[in-house]
Amino acid sequence: MSERKVRVRFAPSPTGPLHIGGVRTALYNYLFARQKGGELVFRIEDTDSNRFVPGAEAYIIEAFGWLGIKFDEGVSFGGNYGPYRQSERRDIYKKYVKQLLDSGAAYVAFDTPEELDAKRKEVENFQYDAHTRLGMRNQLTLGEEETQRLIAEGTPYVVRFKIEPGEEVHVKDLIRGDVKIMSDVLDDKVLYKSADELPTYHLANIVDDHLMEISHVIRGEEWLPSAPLHVLLYRAFGWADTMPEFAHLPLLLKPDGKGKLSKRDGDRLGFPVFPLEWHDPKTGDVSSGYRESGYLPEAVINFLALLGWNPGGDQELLSMDDLVRLFDLTKCSKSGAKFDYVKGQWFNREYLLARPEAELAPEFVRVFAAHGIDASEEQAAAVIAMMKTKNIEVEEGGVKKKRSISFVRDFYPLCDFFFKAPAYDKEDKFIKKNWKDTSSADMQELAAVLEGLADFSVESQKAAVEAWVGETGKKPWNAWRVCLVGEGKGPDMYELAAFLGKEETLRRMKAALEAL
Repeated sequence: MSERKVRVRFAPSPTGPLHIGGVRTALYNYLFARQKGGELVFRIEDTDSNRFVPGAEAYIIEAFGWLGIKFDEGVSFGGNYGPYRQSERRDIYKKYVKQLLDSGAAYVAFDTPEELDAKRKEVENFQYDAHTRLGMRNQLTLGEEETQRLIAEGTPYVVRFKIEPGEEVHVKDLIRGDVKIMSDVLDDKVLYKSADELPTYHLANIVDDHLMEISHVIRGEEWLPSAPLHVLLYRAFGWADTMPEFAHLPLLLKPDGKGKLSKRDGDRLGFPVFPLEWHDPKTGDVSSGYRESGYLPEAVINFLALLGWNPGGDQELLSMDDLVRLFDLTKCSKSGAKFDYVKGQWFNREYLLARPEAELAPEFVRVFAAHGIDASEEQAAAVIAMMKTKNIEVEEGGVKKKRSISFVRDFYPLCDFFFKAPAYDKEDKFIKKNWKDTSSADMQELAAVLEGLADFSVESQKAAVEAWVGETGKKPWNAWRVCLVGEGKGPDMYELAAFLGKEETLRRMKAALEAL
């Protein structure tokens, strides 16, 4: 018998923006499929029509396009197993609902929401199961004739899966091993609702995975409690031999404290939890995204891949090709992974440093334009080359700290002087410290040296200025920085002067002499 072809799926619900935990799940499915020479299916699970949010589906597709996670088939990609949107598969599901009813594996129930609420108040920890179903209003207690009469009259109903107690259900999980659970703790889950003629997640998920020949189901740990029910459904349909293998990924946890990562954590600590910026169509609220916050997609991918999985070894910077080559589901952690957003910034810095300046330049131009500065991409690339290894000053908890540049937007406070001449404040701490009694005379001499240069390149400046320094013993560097920058920041002075050009360099030196 030939080995089964690997087919995995990512199946989000269009109920809002894609959470970063969902991105990681999709990434692991992608890495697994690529490594095994398999296929990745994109399915939309929209059976809960009440929670549908306009624009969510397009947002999810755009997010994966930005991240570089490519699907082989599915919604918007085509394929031979469609339709891939569950709301378009109603007639398919009805066939399998009938199969379960005909075999006695499921039954019709007419209990109203009010009746169920009353029962929950009456019975502590009420669960619709083998111990309570015979006290409810369903096919098992009403009989076949009354059941068919109520259906014919249009009485709303649901179809529930009939779970028998006393069975030890085994879920074989690639990460957690053999997970065992007694069927007694499972309730008779609703599989279908007549009100909208749509199945619930549990039935649609099983039918779609079977018909689309999904070989492995890789999903979040939050779905682990549903796995025994899904195993029983596969058996009820007679599909046990083609049941996919399961792998339940560890949760992403709060950076501090306990519990699952939420949007509130991101708002509280200042980091995104969505891949792209999200504009809520109902409330108008805007939530930050990794793309708009200045993260590079390859940095986000690398960061997420190592949250809950480790290939072994000390190497942390891994390209998508590296991740595909090294990925191993069995090396995923069973416990949750702390969402270290500071480490995410570190990854972005490393990829920022490695990215060619010309590729960063367009974003740099947009940042400067937002501050009223008109810079060309060529100028932007030159500035980035000079400044990307510098530190910026940030305030954390009332304390000023130095940190490395992690985002293109970090360049602006370090680089405004490239395009705007400084204002020379005699009371400025840096100027008071570095503009000495001899500085005016020194700068006049240096200006004369620079003015005599026909070639204003770094090499030409360096040769002339260092010859002058050797002859005179002067040390002009801090005073020259006062003239050109006005602060204690910036690149090598020769590089800065070459960027500004001879005319602007001399103009700033003259302005400093007049002001100071």
